[in-house]
Amino acid sequence: MELRHLRYFVAIAEEGSFTRAAERLWVAQPGLSTQIRRLESELGVQLFARHTRGVDLTAAGELFLERARTALAAADAALATGRDLEEGLVGSVRLGIATGAGWPGTAALLGRFGRERPAVELTVVESYDGTLLRDLRDGRLDAMIAPSELASAELRRVRLGREPWHVLAGPGHRLAAADGPIAAPELEGQRFVVTGHRDGAGYDRLVADALGGLHVTAALERGGPGPAVLAAVAAGDALALTTAPDAAVGDVVARAIDPVRCVEFALLWRDEAPSPALDELIRCAEAGAAAPRPVLASVA
Repeated sequence: MELRHLRYFVAIAEEGSFTRAAERLWVAQPGLSTQIRRLESELGVQLFARHTRGVDLTAAGELFLERARTALAAADAALATGRDLEEGLVGSVRLGIATGAGWPGTAALLGRFGRERPAVELTVVESYDGTLLRDLRDGRLDAMIAPSELASAELRRVRLGREPWHVLAGPGHRLAAADGPIAAPELEGQRFVVTGHRDGAGYDRLVADALGGLHVTAALERGGPGPAVLAAVAAGDALALTTAPDAAVGDVVARAIDPVRCVEFALLWRDEAPSPALDELIRCAEAGAAAPRPVLASVA
């Protein structure tokens, strides 16, 4: 049994699919299947129950997954010991990025971390805040970037900064035609897209709180699944709130709001001793939070 066999097994277990695991690992699927069959033969147990939609772990697979992760973590720690002196810190960090309300400084932080610690393998996962929080607590993620309000007492944090809400409007919507900030009363009675998903409840609550703080009564409507969540906005049928106006795509317009309502963002991790690689990301986030950021003009 080799470490790569354990990594193959963990990837398949986490992806629930040989195809997706092969894409993640950059290996051919037939070869991946062959290695897993050899691993099952060596162990004398079946690790996966195969079906048309992918694979599920067997009872033996569940037990082996826990032990495989422990072995891989120990191997990574041992590998880092010898190389730290010559190459700087090595290891891996699995970072979650909450969708919906995004922190515009994420790209700069990850770029700075990559330049300072090029030997660290950084895996980024974007998903609903609820999904990421669950994965963080269960150990499938090491840290996440999300609004501070979504954190709980058992998580530690580094505050990254505050970002103002902007309104997203499609080219066919009347609020997309004007320049400058939108006065809060102009939002009265408008339709706003939210996720409507159980795991997106944190973002949905932030939107409702922002509108309530502006004393605006609006209709919150569920958007499409995944990337289609803003389809109604692009069509000009509804609005949305974002903290990352530069991420607006197509002809969608982002406008500031008067008065300003802000969201505070943080890097979150479990309340325990972080790994050396994660400790470096935390340090990098602290340094970035202390540095002044340029003020970006609102998109009109």
